[in-house]
Amino acid sequence: MRLGGADPTSWAVWNEPYLETCCRSALHRVALSGAAGRPPGLKDGRCLERLCAMGFVRRRADGRWGLTEAGAARHGAEILHVSPADLPPAR
Repeated sequence: MRLGGADPTSWAVWNEPYLETCCRSALHRVALSGAAGRPPGLKDGRCLERLCAMGFVRRRADGRWGLTEAGAARHGAEILHVSPADLPPAR
């Protein structure tokens, strides 16, 4: 593949931050928690902090972790393998 003439869609993945397997799992657990949110103080706290720094999750006022719109899109694309248009809005 040539660098200058490559299909632009083939380079899109390089614009996204890499997620370690543990962080991908934490993102999935937050998505599964839905409106209840993921409680603080669990073993995946460091991954949740990393995901928060990337804008994929946020700590809610009640201390629980919730999915952001960016996190819902990333979860859909990387874990569920669906397009962002097919996802329900984040809570």
